[in-house]
Amino acid sequence: MTIKESILKSLEDIGKSATSNEIYLNILNNSYHEFEDEESGKSTISSVLGDFIREGDTRVNRIKSESNFFYYFLNKFSKKEMARHTLFGESLFEDITTGKFYERDLHPLLTTYLKRNNFLSKTIFHENSDNEKDNHQKWIHPDIISVKFTKFNRESSETFLKAVNINDAFKISSYEIKKEILTDYDLKKSYFQAVSNSSWANYGYLVAININNGLMDEIGRLNESFGIGLILLDSNTEKTRVVFPAKYKKLDIKTIDKLSLVNKDFETFIKYVEDILSADKKYVKALEKELTSFCDKEFKTDKEVLSYCKKKNIPYSEE
Repeated sequence: MTIKESILKSLEDIGKSATSNEIYLNILNNSYHEFEDEESGKSTISSVLGDFIREGDTRVNRIKSESNFFYYFLNKFSKKEMARHTLFGESLFEDITTGKFYERDLHPLLTTYLKRNNFLSKTIFHENSDNEKDNHQKWIHPDIISVKFTKFNRESSETFLKAVNINDAFKISSYEIKKEILTDYDLKKSYFQAVSNSSWANYGYLVAININNGLMDEIGRLNESFGIGLILLDSNTEKTRVVFPAKYKKLDIKTIDKLSLVNKDFETFIKYVEDILSADKKYVKALEKELTSFCDKEFKTDKEVLSYCKKKNIPYSEE
């Protein structure tokens, strides 16, 4: 069994809410999955359980005790669990399944930040790709892609740049978005997913709204070694910042071709970029307008951002 399959099977076996350690022991006792050692096994189970919640997987639910322990259970047992824990006192457990948000709820916030910095961006939905049920495909799909064209005061300068070195006329970036990165396991999994998903682009970034400050030294080391940057996203997009800039690399045309083959939105985005770069200058503005219309829409005002965050239950810092 995969780790996720073994977790689901154990939750079915247990039939009620259980801690990550209890789930780990059930997996171990029933030989559903093998682990290198107890410490890494418990850490892995805890992190993957968190993935169910972060990714909005409706099969798994959780509640939180006053002592801040999480108890997980299959969603089909939700009514029974809520009734069961109410018997112990209404305040004993806090239901955290309401008021949660998902990773994709963060996309408009990143889009707004990017647009304010002159990037046009587009969400790439892996479920719209050919063979989307193949989990291995997820490791080639970026969450968001963006392009930034080099602009000058004079059109003649832009034309000259394209003639001399077209690679300097634009830069394409790729982004892997996470709600939170709290443990070393979270970091390694997310970072190397970003490495894989961004291998084709000029710049690759890992983006998160909540990052454990204790991981910053390790992120810096990984940035030096692999070049993926880090963006600390804030619901107040004015406070979003690049913590570690990504390192430039040449475009990987073979991977771009592979992504274009499996995902039409990706292919359309790349085609617009190519059209703008190769078009006669009298057509460029019209093509840029078409690309802007195709791309994700940003928030125009801070009021719109605040309203969206309240609707999606994303904590918003107004200061």
